[in-house]
Amino acid sequence: MPHLNGVTVHPDCRHFRGDIPCRPNKEHGYQCAGCPMYAPTQQRILIIKLGAIGDVIRTTPLLRRLRQEYPNSKITWLTLTPAILPQGGGWIDEVLKLELTSVLHLQQREFDLLFNLDKDKEACALLGSIRAHQKFGYQLHPQYGVAWPVNELANHKYLTGVFDELSQQNQKPYVQEIFELCGYEFQHEEYVFDTHEDKGYDWSQLPQSRPRIGLNTGCGDRWTTRLWSDEKWITLINQLQQAGYAPVLLGGEAEDERNRRLHAATGAAYLGTFSLPQFINLMHQMDSIVTQVTMAMHISIALRKPTILMNNIFNPYEFDLYGRGQLVQPDKQCVCFYRGSCKLGTSCMEQLPAEKVFEAVRTSVPLA
Repeated sequence: MPHLNGVTVHPDCRHFRGDIPCRPNKEHGYQCAGCPMYAPTQQRILIIKLGAIGDVIRTTPLLRRLRQEYPNSKITWLTLTPAILPQGGGWIDEVLKLELTSVLHLQQREFDLLFNLDKDKEACALLGSIRAHQKFGYQLHPQYGVAWPVNELANHKYLTGVFDELSQQNQKPYVQEIFELCGYEFQHEEYVFDTHEDKGYDWSQLPQSRPRIGLNTGCGDRWTTRLWSDEKWITLINQLQQAGYAPVLLGGEAEDERNRRLHAATGAAYLGTFSLPQFINLMHQMDSIVTQVTMAMHISIALRKPTILMNNIFNPYEFDLYGRGQLVQPDKQCVCFYRGSCKLGTSCMEQLPAEKVFEAVRTSVPLA
């Protein structure tokens, strides 16, 4: 074991920091010699999954398999959104944000396993510039500068991402594709996610009656063909209220104006907009979530809520609700696969009746 000036030092320990005291030293005064919390690293694993937030969230089931296969590994995760990843529980030892300082020191290290799960060119370039005994996912094609599979395991997920026709034929959920890309069989491992229940947020303004049904009314500005009209939301809210449910409007700044209108029209609870951790914890107070395919959908599934997923432009097989909730689609078949504007002029979401969504809520969250 290494000694510096006669002092035992364990740089292989999962707790060891190298720049500041580790947690066992800070909290208990332990030094490496004879430390009862010494946890030698047996495998060094790097996950590159940069964004978007929803895709980062739905990649976290992989942590459960990695911890099962390699319980004494040190797992490092490089991302654009560190705050969305679990910070406790021993799932990830090191969370790094994609920036120059992180890249510089990763390129000086060596890993046993490296998983690059993004086709972004910077992610693919990093896979090529970081040393690892085994690499999975995507690399940068040396001649043509495009994302390219590292091995045959990545072929399926790669092809469904570059050809719409193959994506439409795909019947594998996203998480299953990620597992197979990494060489594992997906066994419905749950997400690893922080509810932020320990933050002490005050939700006394929420309806005290249950079940609370969270209504996430937005979907971002990239694929606006997913949007549902105010009239549909108002009809659904009225149906929920008449049946005895307590609807709660959810969303960010982009949905604030709409949610204020819906609140004024129906009296449904609306508490405003919040930081991401507080928004996650607000969703955790719900008994079910109605949402489009958006970040809130990923959060709802991660929180293990019965999720009523309203989908039109995406392949429905992509989404695994883990047996909780239902996926509902318009009565009219969508012809705008992954399109941000409707080819026919009027989005087929107008052909999704509020009654259909209400029945999905009623089936998934029965009233006592």
